[in-house]
Amino acid sequence: MGLTRRATSNVDASVARLMRSSNLTRFDQQTIADEIVFHGVGVHTGADVGMRLKPANADTGILFRRTDLNSELRSVTDVAAHIDNVCDNQLATSIMNTARTQVSTIEHLMAAFHGLDIDDAVVELDGPEVPIMDGSAAPFVERILEVGVDVLPAPRRVIRLIRTVEVVDGERFARLDPADRFSIDCGIEYDAPIVAKQRLDFTPHNGAFISEIGPARTFGFAEDVARLRDLGLVRGGSLENAIVVSGVRVLNAGGLRYADEFVRHKVLDCMGYLYLLGAPL
Repeated sequence: MGLTRRATSNVDASVARLMRSSNLTRFDQQTIADEIVFHGVGVHTGADVGMRLKPANADTGILFRRTDLNSELRSVTDVAAHIDNVCDNQLATSIMNTARTQVSTIEHLMAAFHGLDIDDAVVELDGPEVPIMDGSAAPFVERILEVGVDVLPAPRRVIRLIRTVEVVDGERFARLDPADRFSIDCGIEYDAPIVAKQRLDFTPHNGAFISEIGPARTFGFAEDVARLRDLGLVRGGSLENAIVVSGVRVLNAGGLRYADEFVRHKVLDCMGYLYLLGAPL
């Protein structure tokens, strides 16, 4: 998925900042330069939702705000995007504050913030779920590149890993190892022949996230749709916002954006999940 002509004028500046961030352990925080409005559907709720991204002051972090609630209390409306607030991860990541206000399906937007080095932003929503858009991070990335970023007068905080961390669940595992720079080595395996085994070793330097990871869409399998909808999930899912696999075929008219789009999207998800640490790793 390419960027529009309007967006390309801001790509060079954004890429320059990405290159700078990959080589330094401390630099200034960044926020978006202007408000951005999105309208779409929640992939799980099926509800129409409006979302507004707003610039924020330094040390705000990524803050989700529910504007549909009948409350002026920030303790009710605001949910910080942080691992401490994660309340569910069934086919999507949901966060919740102490007032039990919830926001779901945040991972693609969080990946866009991570990939573009956005430290601080307020995300206003008139519903409980981030709009799925086309199932990737590309719509968010493109609009952020259009408005550009503002540098804030505060140093960026980072997390430096000092020892290996590993989580194992049956045949699945995730391991984080200390390294001189951030990278993701992701492997997936599915019974579906069109997915099968895929692996990608990705380092987000020189703006690679914009072209190599951001446009990769979420995916699912046609035989699972009825079961998931019975569980109250994927009510807004369609060929417009997800890759749908049926047997050996991709049902989407345009096919895949990359031959290995499936594993690329898992890398995208990883970047969104890891940004819930509250700082870049």
